[in-house]
Amino acid sequence: MPGGSAAAGPVLSYADVVDRVAPAVVTIRSSQRVRAPQQFPFSDDPFFRQFFGGTSPRGGGTQQLDSLGSGVIVRTDGYILTNHHVIDGADEIKVDLTGSRRTYSAKVVGSDPPSDLAVLKISASNLPVLQPGDSDQVRVGDVCLAVGNPLGVGETVTSGIISAKGRATGSGNGSFQDFLQTDAPINQGNSGGALVNTRGELIGINSQIVSPTGASVGIGFAIPSNMAKTVMNQLIGKGKVQRGMIGVGVQPVTSDLAPGFGLKEARGIAIASVTAGGAGDKAGVKQGDVVLQLNGKDVSDTNVFRNEIAAMSPGTEVTLTIWRNNAQQQVRVRLGEWGSEAAGGQEQGGGETGGRLGITAEPLTPETAARLGLRRGTQGVLVTRVNPAGPSARAGVRDGDVIQEVNRQPVHSPAEVRDAMQRSGNGAAVLLVMRGGEAIYIPVPLQ
Repeated sequence: MPGGSAAAGPVLSYADVVDRVAPAVVTIRSSQRVRAPQQFPFSDDPFFRQFFGGTSPRGGGTQQLDSLGSGVIVRTDGYILTNHHVIDGADEIKVDLTGSRRTYSAKVVGSDPPSDLAVLKISASNLPVLQPGDSDQVRVGDVCLAVGNPLGVGETVTSGIISAKGRATGSGNGSFQDFLQTDAPINQGNSGGALVNTRGELIGINSQIVSPTGASVGIGFAIPSNMAKTVMNQLIGKGKVQRGMIGVGVQPVTSDLAPGFGLKEARGIAIASVTAGGAGDKAGVKQGDVVLQLNGKDVSDTNVFRNEIAAMSPGTEVTLTIWRNNAQQQVRVRLGEWGSEAAGGQEQGGGETGGRLGITAEPLTPETAARLGLRRGTQGVLVTRVNPAGPSARAGVRDGDVIQEVNRQPVHSPAEVRDAMQRSGNGAAVLLVMRGGEAIYIPVPLQ
């Protein structure tokens, strides 16, 4: 029609976008050698040998475990961004390039379990790269494409939309999560691959799915490109990631809690605990304070608050607007470094309880004990993560177990577990574990 403009029709193909981005997405193959389980895993320990008459068959040496994932080339000189869990524990890492069909050996530049990100380096140059987009500008409903190597079938592209933003799945204690949720099909092997917009910009690193079957049901999660870029730059520049921390435990202020804090409506987040000697404690933050603003910006979500603090460098001074004694006031806090202070609730996670056991744990609180259905007064240490390659996993320790004793010594904190482990020698550590309301002893071989 003269003088008019035709309405934009539906997009019939994303082939041009795929042509641009696909060469910068790679396949990552990692392998590690682990000791094959013994038929009688405690045969070397004098305590258990008495039950086998002094002799027992031994295991069959080592075996190789292979895993498959994806990655994104982010610099022309061979730097590749992927998930930490794709290369965790690997003895050898190979990278397959899509365009040239060449395979390179890769080394780990740095890996960051809390964000589930890692940077690899291959000896190559003039490589195709994916340019990062601004994930903060992504909107729910935007079309997106997921590129990777699902289930080892070869490079695959799937499409969908951004289903939600700011998601936290809660998997992995101590992790920093701000996921983009998408219904673009993501399956095993897609981890570490690219989530791109229709302009071909990297907006996320595919990381997790939620599924009762292990296959895609349209609920996938990607690490936003802005978070990935910050972590990547620190890993390349320093080999590690430094994060700010206040040292407090926080929880949402619900409509039921608000009157108890003297608030007319539910707003802010409540300080449930303060780590002694931490940054918040030094600044005068108190248990029962309600944080209303961070640097003048309203606060309402504990996960967002935690991520914003962690994104700042240790030593940064922040201003908290708090509600205390039915009045507002401001507290200036100079941030400490995450991981350098004792655990203090939601703002920070539990620490590795000694490399020998291969678990991450935290003190058992009355609230957690009640949630687990344990008897009132149950004490111990809550296992929040079990390293699948560690001795505890092989012995059958699980996430959610409560360790009450190590070698007949009661334990109430990760520090007490470490102390008990130091006295264990090189035989086996016998754990008294509360699981589902039942107490069981689990021997964990340490060799």
